[in-house]
Amino acid sequence: MPEWTIGDVVDAIADVIGDRTMTVCGQRRTTYGEMAARTRRLANFLADTGFGAHRERAELKNWECGQDRVALVMYNDRYPELVIGALKARTVPVNINHHYTPREVAELLDYVKPRVVAHHRSLGARFADVLVDAADLLICVDDGSDAPGLAGAVDLDDAMAQGDPNRVIAASPDDLIMYCTGGTTGRPKGVMWRQADSYVSSMGGADHESAAEIHDKVRCNEGPPWFAVSPLMHAAGLWTVFSGALAGLPVVLYDDKTRFDPPAVLSTAERERVGLMTMVGDAYAGPLIEELKCNSYDLSSLYAIGTGGAVTNVKHQAALLELLPQLTIINGYGSSETGNMAFGHNQRGSRRDTFDLRTGGTVVSEDLSRFVTAGENVVGWVVRIGRIPLGYFDDAEATAKTFPIVDGQRVVVSGDRASLEADGTLRLYGRDSLVVNTGGEKVFVEEVEAVLRTCPGVADALVVGRDSDRWGQEVVALVESYPGARVDTEVLHAVCIEHLARFKAPKEYILVEKVRRLGNGKADYRWAKAAAAREVSLS
Repeated sequence: MPEWTIGDVVDAIADVIGDRTMTVCGQRRTTYGEMAARTRRLANFLADTGFGAHRERAELKNWECGQDRVALVMYNDRYPELVIGALKARTVPVNINHHYTPREVAELLDYVKPRVVAHHRSLGARFADVLVDAADLLICVDDGSDAPGLAGAVDLDDAMAQGDPNRVIAASPDDLIMYCTGGTTGRPKGVMWRQADSYVSSMGGADHESAAEIHDKVRCNEGPPWFAVSPLMHAAGLWTVFSGALAGLPVVLYDDKTRFDPPAVLSTAERERVGLMTMVGDAYAGPLIEELKCNSYDLSSLYAIGTGGAVTNVKHQAALLELLPQLTIINGYGSSETGNMAFGHNQRGSRRDTFDLRTGGTVVSEDLSRFVTAGENVVGWVVRIGRIPLGYFDDAEATAKTFPIVDGQRVVVSGDRASLEADGTLRLYGRDSLVVNTGGEKVFVEEVEAVLRTCPGVADALVVGRDSDRWGQEVVALVESYPGARVDTEVLHAVCIEHLARFKAPKEYILVEKVRRLGNGKADYRWAKAAAAREVSLS
């Protein structure tokens, strides 16, 4: 059966339900017809400006990209337009985390090497020194702020007005979409997916026989809207939007120009009569629960909350089910490399601690020599086969390591340890790498340690994750000072937030007499985690 591009699916949907709302963000409502027309104009503007595909997929190795990249430094509003427009132009949309510091954004852009950067106006002002020379073209997206625009930037609406409204660029299912990781295995990497594979593996898509099949699906799919509270700059949030929208459902985007606001989230869910809402673990669940306890909202239309990007505490799941007993809580499992890979469902009075695997999900042995069968008493690695990424952008070594051949089949290794239950469900044991997942953001501890060790008076430092009701995990630093030196924790924090995104800065700095290391010089993280946990129990 033929494969599909995301742009072609949007256009096919617009042909039959063009007047139906596709996205809502704040006061902005966009129909499928408007989305199809705007993204076609944007694509033609990009193509006429000289951007697109320069080498076809068959000529390239798995870690090579023959298309121009379009970096998105954006809030949620209009994010889907930029993604779809870039794909229609045969360019590659790339997510950039706007919570990063200018230094971190500069490093990521230097790696991605975009020819176009699209940014919201206020973010352009924040990263002005970084963005001004980062690409051949800057596209400014109005966000209602009075921040000054960047010199030479083209307004998004002006760009669309210049684009041909009728010409359709023949894109390819082989054309890429790139998801930058949160740094789980070190510095962020660009995961390169064929868009046809991403559509099927993570957006509820399929290899449709014809446009008529899409038409039949969306005509009768008139369920309540989905609400993506998660940021779209993370893959999981974008997958939620496209899973709903490419099935013909309206999707509400959280207007994230301001800090997370539980009353605004719940008021939006009430006003739009949403059916499914997605969020990022404890960082969102805790505040939403407190707001639900204090104020009343009519959420009778809400049938499910999906949570991903970080684990949601069992206590918070129970509280949500007590406050909203009609709910099913869907715990999603996946990553930028694996796509949406597995789901667990919890309801009031019943709880599961294993996951149902999606197509291609399985477990391989620890030595990567074979696939594990259901019911084996073996803890191995979670992998996926079939619709998986091509590799990491511009990194042959990492591509070979993460996408090995097992028993004749190419797999993607998630980095999580797990086993297969007798019923075929997945039991997760956790990541094998040193990463703290805090509020949906991934923090690579060695990066934080490197900054701490530059601070005056610091002899050594280790950073670990500690369980947190608020964040799922919180970053904690254990710091050893030089003999006779005085280390001020406020100074440590100031240095961290100067050089790192705020979410990477430790929530607590514990001064210790000696940072323990093993006989081979490697850090003793078992001791560090125990010491961090002990500080909580003593407080």
